[in-house]
Amino acid sequence: MKRIHSSAIVSRKAELADGVEIGPFAIIGDGVQLGLGVRVGAHCVVEGACSIGSESELFPHCSIGSAPQDLKFGGEPSRLEVGERNRFREFCTVNRGTAGGGMVTRIGNDNYLMANTHIAHDCQVGDRIIFGNGAVLAGHVRVGDDVGVGAFSGVHQFCRVGRQAYIGGYSVIDQDVAPFVLVAGNRAQPYGLNLVGLKRRGFAARTITDLKRAYRLLFRSGLPRAEAQERVRRECKDCPEALELAEFFGSSQRGVLVR
Repeated sequence: MKRIHSSAIVSRKAELADGVEIGPFAIIGDGVQLGLGVRVGAHCVVEGACSIGSESELFPHCSIGSAPQDLKFGGEPSRLEVGERNRFREFCTVNRGTAGGGMVTRIGNDNYLMANTHIAHDCQVGDRIIFGNGAVLAGHVRVGDDVGVGAFSGVHQFCRVGRQAYIGGYSVIDQDVAPFVLVAGNRAQPYGLNLVGLKRRGFAARTITDLKRAYRLLFRSGLPRAEAQERVRRECKDCPEALELAEFFGSSQRGVLVR
């Protein structure tokens, strides 16, 4: 059974699974796919080639799947893929992809996007991420799993945010944020490991100890980057997370935020 308010406008070319609810004055466009139990609040607009996974919820006035805010966009058939159990609070906006970014914007599962969040074209967002009110991602940003993005923070296009990182409120991110690290400020700087997040996610004490050693070598030792990475590989060789932190520097295109 589907529950569609009489004032809602739903395209005949949209695909709605069982249990979908559409609120007053919502608009569901051509090519939209809504999974089991998706709830769309009042005055929401869902359009374009857009799929939203089961049990997701859109609060009032969201705009999901609209055309990218990219002057190079020429109307190509790009798309938006949203996973399961995501919550979009009031006035969230998410754009489809572009030809220059792979044609798809992708959001994983179990994410919570608070009011006025913006996810731009071609972003690749992982799972279990919390975006504070007004947090925004510019185009082509990649965000790993279990990240926290504080209120009113902005991430520059083409930046990466490693998994388990935390971005403090009102921060400006213009380079990559290393995994497991806490950053804050304008411009943002690292302030140690995201210890609260690591403990909440059940990381072992030994893992956190090795990550602390790796952090000191990479961020505070003053060693040349290659030498610091090599020391992490030797001294933390049994800790995959520490090795992941070291290797993140080598794969960065924009550089990694350091003090």
